[in-house]
Amino acid sequence: MLHAALGSRVDLTPLRKIADLNWGMILVLICIAGIGTLALFSAGGGSLDPWADRHAIRFGLGLLMLGAVAMVDIRFWMRWAYAAYAVALVLLILVPILGIVGMGARRWIDLGPFTIQPSEIMKITLVLALARYFHGCTLEEVGKFRWLLVPLVMIVAPVVLVMKQPDLGTALLLLAGSGIIFLLSGVRLWKFAVALLGGAAAIPVAWGLMHDYQRQRVLTFLDPDADPLGAGYHILQSKIALGSGGLFGKGFLEGTQSHLSFLPEKQTDFAFTNLAEEFGLVGAAVLIGLYLLLFAYGHAISLRARSQFGRLLAGGINGLVFLYVFINIAMVTGLVPVVGVPLPLVSYGGTAMMTILFGCGLMMSVWIHRDVVIPRQTSPFGL
Repeated sequence: MLHAALGSRVDLTPLRKIADLNWGMILVLICIAGIGTLALFSAGGGSLDPWADRHAIRFGLGLLMLGAVAMVDIRFWMRWAYAAYAVALVLLILVPILGIVGMGARRWIDLGPFTIQPSEIMKITLVLALARYFHGCTLEEVGKFRWLLVPLVMIVAPVVLVMKQPDLGTALLLLAGSGIIFLLSGVRLWKFAVALLGGAAAIPVAWGLMHDYQRQRVLTFLDPDADPLGAGYHILQSKIALGSGGLFGKGFLEGTQSHLSFLPEKQTDFAFTNLAEEFGLVGAAVLIGLYLLLFAYGHAISLRARSQFGRLLAGGINGLVFLYVFINIAMVTGLVPVVGVPLPLVSYGGTAMMTILFGCGLMMSVWIHRDVVIPRQTSPFGL
């Protein structure tokens, strides 16, 4: 009886699961990572070392991880969502104690063969935990403020820890990504309006708590020409590179801003600028089109899921990836302050890539097990 109620896809065989992978979405991911490898090959001066080869190897390993995550039943991920969140929170707590300093901030933990950035892991586990919590709530309960206190604490705790690193960009992503889950769960729009008004009212306090370099980034965003050789250098060079690319670009390996070392962080934060200079508006549009196709796949997966947990998980991760792309491109084009958000599968960075691919694996798991019906628990903490 229970098996019939849960649908025909509850006990899929491994071969059936492999056949049921969303291969179109996987192809889009391969294309984006391929473009990223080309961009890093160019940023390295036409050499696979030091970025392009590692980027490609990490993507290959990450793709295998994606497939493994996709094979796992979404009820497993729901069962262990809180535990995953707890592990990520403990890692964040350990960063000030065991973390290593890089680029003026303490954000990484050295594990010997590799380093991890716990704040990146928290982005996915927070979505997992919030999807788990709201799966156990009715729409009526979501409308009551007392039912939102626990998820608010779940959000505030990592945001405070990340802000102390300091990492404003990741903190904003955690807040915005959580807001997407709240919206998908049915939280009333007027509550978002109240939160935004409260945030606006707190700007003077937040300004006083910000580090000097963070305040400088905001001032530079408002007037980058005020200090063209100092604080405004990054964004001005980015705009010069974007503009010089024109419609079709200067050609592969012909980007002067990056190859003459005018463009800073060309392998990480400004990888999109490096790409747009060499391939122009057309090349940038192709990459953006691939991202839009990826978002369309994610949205379709969220709509097809029969369980509330699956819908929230896929929708939340899809929204998180969108925020990555939007903030990075808006950042390098001068539409928002520079906050250090990487471009998914294009910017160089191991933890960020693995986080994105793990998240895509979770979306793929939702797709494979889209017909699984998960009854709502009597409590959002019920297992």
